[in-house]
This record gives sequence, structure tokens and C-alpha cells, in this order.
Amino acid sequence: MIKNIVSGIKAYFGAFSLISKLNLWKYFAIPMLISFITAIVIGVSAYGLSDNIVDYITSIYPSWNTYDWLKTTFRIITGLIIILLGLIIYKHIVMALSAPFMSPVSEKIEAHLLGSDKTYRITSFTEQLWRAIRINVRNLFMELLITIPLLILSFIPIIGILFTILIFFIQAYYAGFGNMDYTLERHYKYNESLNFVKRNRGLAIGNGIIFILFLLIPFIGVILVLPLSVTAASVKTIEALQLESHYEK
Repeated sequence: MIKNIVSGIKAYFGAFSLISKLNLWKYFAIPMLISFITAIVIGVSAYGLSDNIVDYITSIYPSWNTYDWLKTTFRIITGLIIILLGLIIYKHIVMALSAPFMSPVSEKIEAHLLGSDKTYRITSFTEQLWRAIRINVRNLFMELLITIPLLILSFIPIIGILFTILIFFIQAYYAGFGNMDYTLERHYKYNESLNFVKRNRGLAIGNGIIFILFLLIPFIGVILVLPLSVTAASVKTIEALQLESHYEK
């Protein structure tokens, strides 16, 4: 799996040039706008929610107000938890809403790599959007189900860092999952896609690692994360499909 993780990461190195070569930037305009607006809305909401939670807790325990260090520590911890949950929600919203715009990008990359204009199971705008919503709602539920217990365990002294690292890889896996499905939706039905990503989880994690790291870059990160991650995922997913003999000889 480590080899596939590295492969998923390396795919980003040629993503920018491939986008320019195939003149794909125009397809990313709306998704980039969706990503930017979603990031702002969630960021502002998270900031306000953090303050509200701290104010509510201190209203129940007024004595906390006499300990500035305790109140500050609780505010930081609350803020980090909200940021993490906000990040999880952000990526699934953006991936779901961007699906109808990302699928054509994946299709053009596929035609370029295979040297053919051959197309596969073509779906409509509505079908692409509905599938993406279905996939991302499922992934959001699964990710929260796994992440929340790990988040609690991450507060254990010393060994908590291991659970924090695991949370990062879980986030990466589901980010890569969403990026890979823009290609898979033309080839596989819902359950078949789930099994394909499980078999190629290393590629998903590798793609998702850079996706998550990009989001740590102020402003420019949420703008470029989709174009580069979707392009990189499309290339590796197509290669994986070929290795599994999906394409006709």
C-alpha cells in the first residue's frame, strides 16, 4: 500500500502541466468558486460557534472566568475540534457540488491518456450530482463515525499523537475517495466503486494527503486544491482501471 500512497502523491507533479496542455482551467471556474465560498461560510461559522460554546460553558461554570488560562485552553481545544469537523464537512460539500463539473475533466483526461475519444457509461448532470451527493453523504457519515472516537482518544497524553496521525490518514482516504469517483462514476455502479477504492486505498490516501495539506495554505489552497487533486486522481484511477483489465483489449 505504501507504494500506491507514494504513487498517488507523485501524480500531483504533472497535474499542473496536464491541465494547461488539455486546456482544462475553464472547467474549474465554478468548482473553485464553490470551494472558496464554502470555505468562507464554514470558517466564519466555526469561529462564531467556538465563541458561543465557550460562552455557554462558562455560563454554566462561572468559576472558569476566574482562570484565564483554563478558559483560553478550552477555547483553543474547542476551536481545533470545530476546525477539524468543519474541514470534514467542507470537503464533502465541495466534492458533491462540483461533481457535474469534474466528471467532464476526468473524461477528457481519460481520452487523452488512452489516445482515444472512446466514452463509457455517460451520465447526465443530475445523475452525476445525485451520485456525488450519495457517495459524499455516505463518506461523511463513515468519516465522522471513525473520527469522533479517534478524536477523543487523541487527548490521551503521549499516545494521543498516534490517534491524531490516524485521523489525518482517515481524512486523506475519504478526500482521495471523492476525487477518484469522478472517474469511477463512468465505469462502475455505486457498490462497485466502493469496492474498487477499497482495493486501491493507497492511491486514495496518497491523493488525499496532498489535498489536505493544500487546505492548510491560506486562500490559494482552497482555490487550487480541486483542479490539482482531481487531475492527479483521474490519472492514477485510469491507470488502476487498466491494471484491473477493466478496459477492453
